[in-house]
Amino acid sequence: MNDKTQETALSSDVTEVRAQKLKLLREQVGDVYPAHFHRSITNGELAQKYESLEPDTETQDVVTVAGRVYSSRNSGMFMDIRDAGGKIQIFSHKDTTPEEARALLPMVDIGDIIGVTGIVRRTKRGELTINAQEITMLTKSLLPMPEKWHGLSDIELRYRKRHLDIMTNDESKLRFQSRSKIVSGIRRFMENDGFMEVETPMLHSVYGGATAEPFKTHHNTLKLDMYLRIAPELFLKRTLVSGLTDKVFEINRNFRNEGVSTRHNPEFTMMECYWAYADYEDIMDLVERLFSELAMKVHGSTEFAYGDKEISFKGPFRRVPMPDAVKEATGIDFLSIKTDEEARTAARAAGFEVEKDWTWGECLAFIFEEKVEPTLIQPAHVTHFPKDISPFAKEVPGEPRLVERFETYCNTWELGNAFSELNDPEEQRARMVEQLEQAHARGEKAKQLDDEFLDAIDQGMPPAGGLGIGVDRLIMLLTNAPSIRDVILFPARRSKGD
Repeated sequence: MNDKTQETALSSDVTEVRAQKLKLLREQVGDVYPAHFHRSITNGELAQKYESLEPDTETQDVVTVAGRVYSSRNSGMFMDIRDAGGKIQIFSHKDTTPEEARALLPMVDIGDIIGVTGIVRRTKRGELTINAQEITMLTKSLLPMPEKWHGLSDIELRYRKRHLDIMTNDESKLRFQSRSKIVSGIRRFMENDGFMEVETPMLHSVYGGATAEPFKTHHNTLKLDMYLRIAPELFLKRTLVSGLTDKVFEINRNFRNEGVSTRHNPEFTMMECYWAYADYEDIMDLVERLFSELAMKVHGSTEFAYGDKEISFKGPFRRVPMPDAVKEATGIDFLSIKTDEEARTAARAAGFEVEKDWTWGECLAFIFEEKVEPTLIQPAHVTHFPKDISPFAKEVPGEPRLVERFETYCNTWELGNAFSELNDPEEQRARMVEQLEQAHARGEKAKQLDDEFLDAIDQGMPPAGGLGIGVDRLIMLLTNAPSIRDVILFPARRSKGD
């Protein structure tokens, strides 16, 4: 019998014993899964309230707590139970615990959820403890706790059985608690800055707002193919047209039918916002203030560690135009290059493999990705992107090949993307038509022109700065997570057979 077969057999035996205990409990206790149980205090609140209680001190305070059993010693005389707020020790002894309560102990397994009423004390060793007077079975666990999986060394299992990962790994638990604080922190920051939160559709009849492969579905009643949102941009801009607010944002789930990596998940969270009468430089300031505030919220400082690196979110961040960054890294001066052919020739001469139909801007962006991105460890705003790859941004005055766009990088990752938004309806239509033609040339025949958006822009959209922030990547940085799947509770994963 190999180790895995032996492990399966042992697990089966344990499960059978638990099932037998459940049967006995139903006969002796009745309801083993009661609908409610009223605690008087959480474990976290208890620890805080009695923080100054001296060792070897017993109070007269009676409390009622509940939690999952994580350890049991001396036939249940000592048990540790945990709730979301922390751990507390339970002491059940004939001198303090009635026989009726102690009779339940042989039926209690690690992983069960119990309620306990008793007197608070601190042991000689300093352990905050409850002398049990009543014990109530609240949930009988039919599967054993994976004791030997502390930290769940099987990576795929951590993501597939996230409940076990969080149950046995404090680092994961704290990370997801931090995620909640970060998302709520983003929302509060935006609201305090005067932005109004809205909700836009997740199902689109025409997909757009970014270049990505969508997920497709079908609405039976409408007899209409629809697409899961790849970006909320075009709907949020319509909000600016409407005059509902001058500052709008949405914390949204987006879906892109593309690859999976440590930084990419098919379903992900973004914060996208638009600010009327502002431009991309105003947005840079907003990003710096937001990142600084979030770092302070999580770490109490704008400086924090990610892996072996020390990251500083203290503003102002470095600002560098993309052509300048490429020239510094490679010596190629793209601003002095006039044609697409000259750009391709210069790139090949420097050892880069570029496609025969690439434009000046595509060559510039490719070399930036190859040579500059890997060097961007501390946060930096890379500005002045090529217009070729930025269909929704305004031109840089005096340099029509570049636009007022920036991306914020840190730890070599793109964290945010922002524009001085294009609001010239004729130019917007021309750029979207060109983008559509390119998509059709790539074989994306389902791609359509969003006439409803263009109709709204024809009505008149004020000048505005727009921003999209990858919330999951930002959380990765702030919680020292190696993979995006470590910060998404239930990430996309392979089928069990794979």
